[in-house]
Amino acid sequence: MPVLTGKLGTSVNGPEGLPPLDGDARDCVDWRHQEEQVRRLRGRIFKAVQEGDWPLAGNVQKLMLRSWANTLVSVRQVTQRSTGRRTAGIDGLVALTSQARAEVAVQVHATIGSHQPSPVRRVCVPKASDKTRMRPLGIPVISDRCHQARVRNALEPEWEARFEPRSYGFRPGRGCHDAIESLFNTLHGKSKRVWILDADLAGASGKISHGHLLEMPGGFPAREMIAGWLKAGVFEAGKGFARPGEGTPQGGNPCC
Repeated sequence: MPVLTGKLGTSVNGPEGLPPLDGDARDCVDWRHQEEQVRRLRGRIFKAVQEGDWPLAGNVQKLMLRSWANTLVSVRQVTQRSTGRRTAGIDGLVALTSQARAEVAVQVHATIGSHQPSPVRRVCVPKASDKTRMRPLGIPVISDRCHQARVRNALEPEWEARFEPRSYGFRPGRGCHDAIESLFNTLHGKSKRVWILDADLAGASGKISHGHLLEMPGGFPAREMIAGWLKAGVFEAGKGFARPGEGTPQGGNPCC
C-alpha cells in the first residue's frame, strides 16, 4: 500500500496518498483542522444547492468523498463518538484502540471507489414504548459504517438545503424540543390552528421502496454505494441470510 511521509493528520485528497502508521503518528491528528476541512466542504455543498448550482454541488461532493479529512472525521465518529462503537457487525470487528482506528482509517480510505458492502447483522431488542414487543436492528460492519459516515457528509448538506424549514426528524442540530417549540409558537394565543396529528406508521422502515429511494439522490456521486447497502442483505442467527427487496435496516446510523 503506497504511503506518504508525515503524520496521520496530513491533509491528503484521494485514496492514492495515505499517511503511515508507524511511531506516534496515529496519535498526532489535528482534529480541529480536520473537522474544519469537513465543515467547509459541507458549507460549500449547502450553498451551491441553495443557489441552484448543481454542477458545483456535484464537484464539491466528489471532493468530500475523496477527502482524507472526511475519512478521518468519519472514522472518529464511528469508532469513538458513536454509542454503538463497541457493537460489531457480522465480521465481529470493532476498533477501540488508536492503532486499530488508524488501521481502519487507512483501509477505508484505500477502498474509496472499490468498497463492497457486507450484510448487516440483525438483532432484536425490546421496544422502548412496549417491552413486550421486539424491534429488529441491523448492525453494519465497521467498514460499512465508516463509509456511510463519509457518504453522509457529502449527501446531508444537499438535503439540508432542500428540506422544509419546519421538518425536524433525523436532522443535524434538531430534535424533539425544536418541534415542540415550533408547535407552541404556532398554536398559542389566537392561532386558528388548534389541533395536532400524532401518527405512527407501522413498519415504515421495513417497507421503503428501494427504487423510489434510489431515485431521490439523482446524480449523487456515491449513489451506487447507497444501492449496494440497500441490497447487501441481512444475517440473523438461527435464520441465516436474507436479501429483502424493500425496506432499510434500523440501527445502522453511524451517528448513533
